[in-house]
Amino acid sequence: MTSLVHLASRVYGTPLLIARAKLDTLLAVLGPRIGLVSAELTLPMTVPPPEAPPSSPPGIAIIPIHGTLVRRTVGLEAESGLTSYTRIAADIDAAIANPAVAGILLDIDSPGGEAGGVFELGARIRAASKSKPVWAHAGDSAFSAGYAIACAAQRVTLARTGGVGSIGVIALHIDQSVRNAQNGLSVTALYAGVHKNDATPHAPLTPQATDALQSEIDRLYGLFVDHVAAMRGLDADAVRATEAALFFGEDAVAAGLADGVASFDAALADFGISLRGPSPLSTTPLALPTRLALPTPTEIPMTLPTEAAPAQPTTTAAPPVAAPTVTQPPIAPLAAPATTTAPPVDAQAEAVAIAELCLLAGCPERTTEFLAARMSVAQVRQVLLQARADQIEIASHHLTEAAPAAAATTVNPVLDAVRKRIASTPLQGA
Repeated sequence: MTSLVHLASRVYGTPLLIARAKLDTLLAVLGPRIGLVSAELTLPMTVPPPEAPPSSPPGIAIIPIHGTLVRRTVGLEAESGLTSYTRIAADIDAAIANPAVAGILLDIDSPGGEAGGVFELGARIRAASKSKPVWAHAGDSAFSAGYAIACAAQRVTLARTGGVGSIGVIALHIDQSVRNAQNGLSVTALYAGVHKNDATPHAPLTPQATDALQSEIDRLYGLFVDHVAAMRGLDADAVRATEAALFFGEDAVAAGLADGVASFDAALADFGISLRGPSPLSTTPLALPTRLALPTPTEIPMTLPTEAAPAQPTTTAAPPVAAPTVTQPPIAPLAAPATTTAPPVDAQAEAVAIAELCLLAGCPERTTEFLAARMSVAQVRQVLLQARADQIEIASHHLTEAAPAAAATTVNPVLDAVRKRIASTPLQGA
């Protein structure tokens, strides 16, 4: 009973950031328990059991913000349908401190609640978003103080049947002086200070009490409007023009109060994709590393021919050719291009040719590097020739007449596979 009386003091005669429909429900339930409203006029309400928090993918912390919002729960906790700003702040701090958490999703289903503490919580959420992304989703409602929290997130989504808004302030005064008289009660207040007894429920609201309460409502309303305008990047006059209305679905997006309409699962999936960042396959050309700087013609001491297609029969016998032997796998003879300007080359065929050159040069791991740098076959050939010219230990010997046959028996199986692929896919412009 003590807790209920304390809760009543936070409902009656106090400016609230709460949807009017929810306030009426609270009054219907709370009133008869503390003797303020006749039980015959109340509406039944069953507090549902607390729902299990939805499961989240790795890296995303889901913070539930459900029910009526208060600064502190004073022991009533979630079983009474209350969520405190202190608990929400603690959950956010824990998520920020957890290195396994990459982003925070606020799961909001609230009609609003107390004004005290909500704007400080909103500022705390916006500050937290500088460390880790914070999104908010309204599955059913994010009204009044609930929206003051939601708008502080970097992105706000709502379900097709969900609503946001109710950017306003309300206060109720209960005059039970007539009921006291019917029950034979007479309450006398002794006080010092003109406004000490303002808004007492045991007497009609005086003009001075009305003015004082309305002044505080207007002040809080100004704070609320400025808060939403700053968080959502809206003009304050546009926020005031909503006149505390409720906005649902696409209307909320059109009013600038939300960024999209989606289910909770879809919003969660989109958040996960956003956290993973852009695809690693970027279309932006990569900068060429320094060690791949193209040499000038004077820096190339020799020109070797590329490996040509199978030789056609000829009437002139070719003399024996000296093949160099290096410490790395031998580089097969390469034939120089016939002209400096080659016709357009098929991209796939050119990639295969570059892969073959790297394999023949004994450095197949550099294929990806050359392809990422978008180098042509001629450029790759120059780089590989320069790399071989820079080698320190080089030994050579002349092959005998039988050398070609011996080389054929020791061909590298990987190289043989590449040659077969090249033979089946003719290169254009080679």
